[in-house]
Amino acid sequence: MKPPILFRLLFIGIICLACNNNFTITEQSTKRCSIYPNYKGITIPYNICPLNFYVDSVETGFVRFESNVTKNYIETKISNHKIDINPKDWSRILQETKGNRLYVSVVDENGVSYQQFVMIVANEPIDKYVAYRLLAPAFKHWGEMGIYQRDLETFKEHTVVESKNSEFACVNCHSFANRKTDQMMFHVRMTDYAGTYVWHEGEMDKLNTKTPQTISPLVYPSWHPSGKYIAFSVNKTGLTFYVNSNNKMEVYDSRSDVVIYDVEKHELITSEQLFNKAQFETFPSFSPNGKQLYFCSADTVPMPAKYDDVKYALCAIDFNPETRELGTTVDTIFKDQRLSATLPRISPNGEYLLFTAAKFGNFHISHKSADLWIYNMKNGKTYNASRWNSNDVDSYHSWSDNSRWVVFSSKRDDGVHTRLYIAYIGEDGKLGVPFMLPQKDPLFNKKFRKAYNIPEFVIDKIEYKGYEIRNPDSAIQIQFVTDIPTDVTSGASQKL
Repeated sequence: MKPPILFRLLFIGIICLACNNNFTITEQSTKRCSIYPNYKGITIPYNICPLNFYVDSVETGFVRFESNVTKNYIETKISNHKIDINPKDWSRILQETKGNRLYVSVVDENGVSYQQFVMIVANEPIDKYVAYRLLAPAFKHWGEMGIYQRDLETFKEHTVVESKNSEFACVNCHSFANRKTDQMMFHVRMTDYAGTYVWHEGEMDKLNTKTPQTISPLVYPSWHPSGKYIAFSVNKTGLTFYVNSNNKMEVYDSRSDVVIYDVEKHELITSEQLFNKAQFETFPSFSPNGKQLYFCSADTVPMPAKYDDVKYALCAIDFNPETRELGTTVDTIFKDQRLSATLPRISPNGEYLLFTAAKFGNFHISHKSADLWIYNMKNGKTYNASRWNSNDVDSYHSWSDNSRWVVFSSKRDDGVHTRLYIAYIGEDGKLGVPFMLPQKDPLFNKKFRKAYNIPEFVIDKIEYKGYEIRNPDSAIQIQFVTDIPTDVTSGASQKL
């Protein structure tokens, strides 16, 4: 019995459609194509979501991704200059290519293939999530903002907390203990919801962190690996705008100190080496073993009159987590009169200290001279991470749990909005070419008018919900317990 005519016509149509989707390369060209984002020569993790891109010169055609190990390949069509890679196909080809190269061919509608380029697939995975803040560029009124979590294996974005949860207050400085989400914190500034919120042992503590001894509420954080402490700076900050400069604004401290918050006892501790009038101390960061506290320090100068004379050095002081005692000597790790160093972050394996350096000051997200630098903890050598840097701002950075990946913010795309870039560092210390955080629509960042801020790798999903922000009556008043003379003016003893 013959099948019905409608069924036979449908079957023939499917066969014809399949024939029309056969991708064939008829000619190899030496011409290069331009793609956005620029994914040429980059190093990627094998568990990253599809890297869709836009092809300037090809409206229709296809792209082939071929493993140099198995010679297997996947193909995806170009439609209106864009590709939309099948996630299952992409995951399979990356798994096959771990530790090797993926050859990428862009082919136009006539079967002419542009010059191939490569993507290097690393052996090591990346943390599943990155958390960040989204807000308008810093020189505009920030209005709506929020903290969000992105799944790096997909394109899914999860809302953690938004300013609308707190009468459009400023929410900022989210931080996690050991890149895990069972201990996290963030600040809320302005409105009646103002305070520091610490998620700890399944409970949310709202803290009133202003004390008679400190010059401000707590600011830039760093969790101790034990989860028992958080180091903070306290900063008296000013803001000015340039009239004639490549930089649009200047954020500076006229006073700053460093303190350590005891999460269980709700107490602040410090020492004269971290809390004195002769230095600006800021951006604390605990070492992975928890026995040292790194921070930035600069000699005080009249501000803002001499804002461009401020050069921060990277310093370290011992810390005993059992007794809460701080050392009496400050070691200088990096000091260069041509540069000002901020944001020290040590890789979890303890091998590298990554920091940002610019010509002066400490708020480097507004400095076009800002670059990422690396201090090798084993041999003491310091060098510019030139392969990661651009001609514009390259700033705030975070390490992955396996110490192989870094996420950082950069304004290289348009000079105004910070975008997230991901970079690889091998066991031998060699740096891979960084790539922009992938989006399902490759032109997303051309149209998106908010900036990415404070990217932090995390390894699990944040369960805290924004509606748990509490009213002022529930705030815990923390206590400053270190006896610091009010007339302290001498600097710390430093080993240069």
